[in-house]
Amino acid sequence: MTGKVFLIGAGPGDPELMTLRAVRLLQEADVVVYDRLVSDEIIAMAPKEAKMIFVGKSAHNHPVPQDEINAILVREAKAGHNVARIKGGDPLIFGRGSEEAADLHDAGVATEYVPGITAAQGSAAISGIPLTHRDLATGVQYVTGHRARDETLDLDWKRLADPMTTLVVYMGVANIGQIAVGLMTEGLDPATPVFAISRATTEHERRMVSTLDHIAKDARDAGLKPPTLFIIGKVVSLYGADAQTTNQVKAHG
Repeated sequence: MTGKVFLIGAGPGDPELMTLRAVRLLQEADVVVYDRLVSDEIIAMAPKEAKMIFVGKSAHNHPVPQDEINAILVREAKAGHNVARIKGGDPLIFGRGSEEAADLHDAGVATEYVPGITAAQGSAAISGIPLTHRDLATGVQYVTGHRARDETLDLDWKRLADPMTTLVVYMGVANIGQIAVGLMTEGLDPATPVFAISRATTEHERRMVSTLDHIAKDARDAGLKPPTLFIIGKVVSLYGADAQTTNQVKAHG
């Protein structure tokens, strides 16, 4: 009998931010396939007898290509196992969950999505920054700051440079300078505040507040590394010095 694959969002890092359903399915899994951004505390919830398969990626380092990950999921399910495919954040927000689901569907394997708190939601909430605010931001946009195979970052800068929209940039450490220039070229105020947070909701969390015209230098000087999320917009002005934090980086702003 073919097993089932659960595409599970583990949230931004803190185990307490996982849903009850995500925890239960992880604890019931025969096989756990997990990414680099899933914390050790979450992995420790898996059954001791479960088969653990690490398929994590980092910039310029993909030891297990996506096609091979898809093949692993199909193979383990076809062997009759229930598979917990654990991803940081939510599997449908820059998580390739839909790509894996499509391959599983083609192979005749049942799949189910288990939503998770996104990196954007977790980072904003723990920092006290609202992603929307009736006086400061009437909408929010999520974008990736990185293209597959290092292709050109050809974002719609004009659409993104909306002063009444909060812009959240995933995977943008390497290209934050280009992103800032693109936004300023389309008219976004250079003094627009920018909030950067790495490894949000974990004990290794770091935060920094800057401005659009200084963020590239400040992020570089601070040595921020992936995974780092950037929140750009007026709502960052509501970030307070008394917000809960583990490692505050002083910069412009």
